[in-house]
Amino acid sequence: MPYMLAIDIGNTNIVFGAFKLDKTPLVKSELKDRLICSWRVHTVHSRTAEENFVFVLNMLNWHKIEPSDIEAVCICSVVPPITPSFEEMSKRFFGILPLVVGVNMDIGMPILYEDPKAVGADRVVNAIAAYELYGGPCIVVDFGTATTFDAVTADGTYIGGAIAPGITISAEALFERAAKLPKIQLEVPQNAIGRSTVASMQSGIVFGYVGLVKELVRRFKSELGDAKVIATGGLASFMSPLIEEIDEVETDLTLLGLYIAFVRYRSKS
Repeated sequence: MPYMLAIDIGNTNIVFGAFKLDKTPLVKSELKDRLICSWRVHTVHSRTAEENFVFVLNMLNWHKIEPSDIEAVCICSVVPPITPSFEEMSKRFFGILPLVVGVNMDIGMPILYEDPKAVGADRVVNAIAAYELYGGPCIVVDFGTATTFDAVTADGTYIGGAIAPGITISAEALFERAAKLPKIQLEVPQNAIGRSTVASMQSGIVFGYVGLVKELVRRFKSELGDAKVIATGGLASFMSPLIEEIDEVETDLTLLGLYIAFVRYRSKS
């Protein structure tokens, strides 16, 4: 069976997914079933194409997928210095010229950002997948290195969003810049009023971000209309139970968006 390898290169993690490369028309109800497996590794700038291939090969073997079964590779990246090593990996070890998704490609979603090229490719593919799965209007909240919010209209147009520091970045900055504050684990505190330094920091960071998300979602809906809210990213499962405004959690949203983008691009080539 042929497969497509999807690679989402982020600042903190690189997420991979293997999709069944079915040439039948894409049906929304079957989209998630085409994702056979996914895995993530820490982002390391110094890895070579050979090292990247070893990581990929080990996971393909684990899931009983032969390298020769990979017939397409699709990449989105917010870390430009790393992208060439994955392009080289794809060409040298799979014999495939990868599709690197960019906002200048026609992948079926109009972008009304003032400078469309300034939108991260991951945000665009998230928006594509959210709209494909849930329709519009919709709001995507991505709990990654940055916490991003993206808005899609009822007719499937990407109109913009918001960017805030990520939860982990904020916690690390507090530890690094305040001499008397310790490094903490992200946990949900029992009370908002902390009775220790650690509990106080956990309250400020966790409940503070709950408030941030609630307020931005409220403001987005006031401009967009009643919209479905979809959460994704590494901390989505951690944060979503605390935020009733979140309707769905899709941890593989970016990978699903990459698959949709590839299928659309292939159909027009």
